[in-house]
Amino acid sequence: MTDIVRDNPALSRFELEADGVTAVANYRLAGGVMTFTHTEVPPHARGGGIASRLIAGALAAARARELKVVARCSFVSAYIERHPEFRDLLA
Repeated sequence: MTDIVRDNPALSRFELEADGVTAVANYRLAGGVMTFTHTEVPPHARGGGIASRLIAGALAAARARELKVVARCSFVSAYIERHPEFRDLLA
């Protein structure tokens, strides 16, 4: 199964529906920079990799849109630290 990470610009967040839950990554967009502010997975679904799949898709979307990224969210920051292939996106 392929994860589909959707950008929901009306709510300024990326969404991933997986394993019966919706995970979200909130962001602010200004001047060609996407600032990730918070990532949330319902408590009962944590630890299964949903947030990592969400952030991988969100960062891929930022790259496709040629945006730079600021990680104000600790999860996004840690994800980029573990995945150096995304470090070039950092503003």
